[in-house]
Amino acid sequence: MSCQHGKHDLETVNMKSMVPGAQPISVDLQNKIKSAFEQKGEQYKPRTHHFENDGSPKYTNRLIFETSPYLLQHAHNPVDWFPWGEEAFRLAAKLNRPVLLSVGYSTCHWCHVMERESFEDVEIATFINKHFIAIKVDREERPDVDSIYMTTVQLMRGSGGWPMTVVMTSDRKPFFGGTYFPARDGDRGNAMGFLTILRRLEEAFRNDPKQVIQAANAITSRLRQASLPRPPTGVPDAQALVAIAQILFEEFDHTYGGFGRAPKFPRPSVYEFLLHYWRRTQDADALKMVEVSLSGMIKGGIFDHLAGGFHRYSTDREWLAPHFEKMLYDNAQLSFLLIQLCQITKDNAFQRSAKETLNYVLREMTDTKGGFFSATDADSEGKEGTFFLWTPKEVEAILDTREAQIFMEAYDVTVSGNFEGKSILRRKSKWKSLIEKFELTSTELSNILANAKSKLYEARERREHPILDDKIIVEWNAQMIRAFAFAGLVFQNPKYTQAAISAGEFIWENMQEGGKLSRTYRAGKAKHDAVLEDYAFLIEAFLQLFETTQDIRWLQRSLTLEATLNTFFYDQENGGYFTTSSSSESLLVREKPSYDGAQPSGNSVIIRVLLKLSEYTQDTKYQQRAEKSMLAMSGALENGSIGSPKLAVALEWMLDRPKQVIIITPTIGKEAALLKVLRDTFVPNKILIVTEDSEVEKLAVSLPLVENKTAKDGQATAYVCIGQVCLKPTSDPETLREQLEAAEKLADQIPPLNE
Repeated sequence: MSCQHGKHDLETVNMKSMVPGAQPISVDLQNKIKSAFEQKGEQYKPRTHHFENDGSPKYTNRLIFETSPYLLQHAHNPVDWFPWGEEAFRLAAKLNRPVLLSVGYSTCHWCHVMERESFEDVEIATFINKHFIAIKVDREERPDVDSIYMTTVQLMRGSGGWPMTVVMTSDRKPFFGGTYFPARDGDRGNAMGFLTILRRLEEAFRNDPKQVIQAANAITSRLRQASLPRPPTGVPDAQALVAIAQILFEEFDHTYGGFGRAPKFPRPSVYEFLLHYWRRTQDADALKMVEVSLSGMIKGGIFDHLAGGFHRYSTDREWLAPHFEKMLYDNAQLSFLLIQLCQITKDNAFQRSAKETLNYVLREMTDTKGGFFSATDADSEGKEGTFFLWTPKEVEAILDTREAQIFMEAYDVTVSGNFEGKSILRRKSKWKSLIEKFELTSTELSNILANAKSKLYEARERREHPILDDKIIVEWNAQMIRAFAFAGLVFQNPKYTQAAISAGEFIWENMQEGGKLSRTYRAGKAKHDAVLEDYAFLIEAFLQLFETTQDIRWLQRSLTLEATLNTFFYDQENGGYFTTSSSSESLLVREKPSYDGAQPSGNSVIIRVLLKLSEYTQDTKYQQRAEKSMLAMSGALENGSIGSPKLAVALEWMLDRPKQVIIITPTIGKEAALLKVLRDTFVPNKILIVTEDSEVEKLAVSLPLVENKTAKDGQATAYVCIGQVCLKPTSDPETLREQLEAAEKLADQIPPLNE
């Protein structure tokens, strides 16, 4: 009798681990992993310290199948990483193991540190592989997963951050949470090391499973309670906005701008609220808070004075030393804010910084197909900030002697430096003092500094660049589309408008199908169900594109996306919107967000968008959904809470009588003088429709507001209407300016902020 093996038996015999201590995998999966690595091509550089003699990576795990740059950074760790998904949790249940969840993002400095210290350490990796099922998540791809477990860490620790470390049961209930941990005891002061923590957790899970399950159930109960919005208190009135502004004034740093001491985050929605508050109250201190803060940012080290664009946040009070990564969403929001501030103050410094930021995104953060990349790293050459720092010798090697003296005086480049022995560029010296010291005219100084910056930028380009995260995220792209579209309108710059159009078309063609969005796109693949913020921000962006281009397709696309949002995300019973679609993966909790952090929440954005759609379409269903949602989220604005400033912006619209601005022109071009007034005037609570006389009847089918409106006496005519009442039609730009600038008081007898 012969001994034979079937195919299944052969695979079983040939099963082996691809990383130390891990469960063996089939030959088929081994081959797929090898093939996925080979298909990456010559441009792909494995990120690991472990190589074979032929230069190939010693270890490769399942993350090699992913498109996320962050997950691919970990594809050659000796850890047996799984992506988030059912496969990992099924295996954890089968083997009766806890799940180790590690969450981060590709440009996170301390994520890189923990990777080098722990996840590249063979001893630690082997322990993980033998006793845990390890899952890696890119928080930018899966903000829904990140948010749930970040709340867990905050409940357990009082604060959170990235890298985030959570240990949970196979049914996804967490029982341990933290952030960065040093690899071993005593590596960084007295902190307990990651390996010791893992050993204690594994021992507890093995020896006392009932207590672990009890702890997991308890924290899950707290998590579910925390995920619920605060109980509604009734739609707030103007006093809620006054209370928020007053608290912001009390926390404001009157010397350097921003709020509190350090670190300082831009948080643009706070300043957007203050601009809205200033418009309705004319309280000079509200505007001053924005001017001082943005001036501090554009002069400080948080702004990249050579390339343009803003770093993530400032580690100090003065906006000098940033955390050096650059995020698309910061630059989108801040450029939009700078344009608004320019409309109000007419200060060229704000306009210049906005344009430098937009040009940076066009030059360095834009894909050839039109989408915008996500971020650039803080690290290069193995250290944070190296790419951006200068010494006098480096400057003098590139510029001539006088040019170098002027530049170093202007941008604080010194022998001692202002950051770890080198200098972060910042505008420290005043313009007038530079003119006097070097006996120059203002124009001469401008030209010298512009020329010097150009030379230094070119030299810096030859340095080792920080890593670029080139995935395209709908939410972040939408914010950038809105900024470019707004800039195209205000600055009358077709380059900016086209950038917005190209990105909008890219998303619509590659990341949308039947009104449903995918969240991310990279390497030719759209992945992951979009979340609330993707829809809310894209609808907002498309409405801005409509205002800029007057192409009705963008309004129609906004309505298509809103219909999807209403079907799959809206809480029909209670109002408000869930983070995730009802058709998406069921997670431990289904959150309904209201907190406006580095980016606003989807609820804060969509409520204002619904109010705008109601004005455009004259369909009351959008107004009703907005009001019901504001009621549902009203607890977030209770007692002057400053956690939801973008929601406060939506409330401010709700308490206003927004302007419907319709310009009818006999032929395209004749509306230019009236549009210039729109470009120069800060009127955030408005809708704008511009059309030719001959198109009015056809357009009225979609936009009933244009019905019966004409270009009077052969001239472009502006109709400013509020509700069902229109002011006197005008072809005079100054009359239009007066009509636009008129703003109703927020409330009677509002006390000044400095009282």
